Amino acid sequence: MRVVVGLSGGVDSSVAAYLLKQQGHEVIGLFMRNWHDTTGTLEGDCPWYDDQVFAELVAKRLDIEFHYVDLSKEYRERVVEYMFSEYEKGRTPNPDVLCNREIKFDVFLKEALKLGAERVATGHYCRREEQTDSEGVTHYKLLAGSDPNKDQSYFLCQLTQEQLSYAMFPIGDLLKPEVRRIAEEQKLATAKRKDSQGICFVGKVDLPVFLQQKLATKEGNIHEILPHSPRFVKNCEQDDYRTLSEPYRLTVRDGKKIGTHQGAHFYTIGQRKGLGIGGRKESLFVIGTDVKDNVIYVGEGDNHPGLYRKALHILNEDIHWVDPSHAMQIGERRRYMVRIRYRQPLQGAELIMDEDGLYILFDEPQRGITAGQFAAWYDGENVEGSGVIEK
Repeated sequence: MRVVVGLSGGVDSSVAAYLLKQQGHEVIGLFMRNWHDTTGTLEGDCPWYDDQVFAELVAKRLDIEFHYVDLSKEYRERVVEYMFSEYEKGRTPNPDVLCNREIKFDVFLKEALKLGAERVATGHYCRREEQTDSEGVTHYKLLAGSDPNKDQSYFLCQLTQEQLSYAMFPIGDLLKPEVRRIAEEQKLATAKRKDSQGICFVGKVDLPVFLQQKLATKEGNIHEILPHSPRFVKNCEQDDYRTLSEPYRLTVRDGKKIGTHQGAHFYTIGQRKGLGIGGRKESLFVIGTDVKDNVIYVGEGDNHPGLYRKALHILNEDIHWVDPSHAMQIGERRRYMVRIRYRQPLQGAELIMDEDGLYILFDEPQRGITAGQFAAWYDGENVEGSGVIEK
């Protein structure tokens, strides 16, 4: 089978390419450059040029064909511009989820098909299965990776059946130490290279500086809300998912001014760093932002009630089912395990399909539910669906 591997210059995609060749596939390496601007990039982060050099070294070692493609225009339009737009609205997007849906398994996939690819492989720690139903229709499943410390299925939670039909994840059954070992045994140049961090294809950034490319600074006030504020009391039944999904409606009258900031759109719920206020017994955390009035609300301590909510809401247009045949109907309730951020342990919850969208009612209050992020729900190891948190 002719397989195009997204060689990123990292150890994971390198080993994925090696394993595919060992399995007898015709393997082609394709490196994509998605970002040119270094605004806000932290010193010491590997530039894209180094990534390409390492990708080429791996291709030569494995004796496979190598190609390069520049997708920076599409990446800016589909991922970065979306990021700017969401932050401007006071929401916190997840560019890595978008990158996989919009770039790696869309634009990049189309480039791979131009090279005659029958499948496209990446170095993600996740797995894929296919089943054929009684009518002969093939259904594709997205499963968590075998390494619980590296499982990346959350980042792929927006993939469609068509995208999964082309996908291959050769290292999904391996543990990270095994991947490193294989790379060293095969003398791959990436064997000891550090894993990439930060925004997909951009790297580690000073987020406010990065966002200032499009979002202007604007001085505003920081107000502290004490934990015993009546705002954190919701008089409702335990299963009143509508009320429980509502964010806390904080106002400047609920607390006192304790400092200033340079733009509410630079902050997100649960954030601790960057507030510039010290002298506290416990750390201050952002518990609310108001981009309209340019106010940040903070609370002291990791157990502050303003950090926790028991439910969230996803609009109808933002609900995604990996297999649409599994979609819930209005009035239906189902139990799933859910996560609202990468690496968060799965949380027990009930999903409730209503006329105005999907509600997720957790068994326990969740820390830092943030509009713009993705909630993904699982049935065992199977990623059933996901959606953008509306509130």
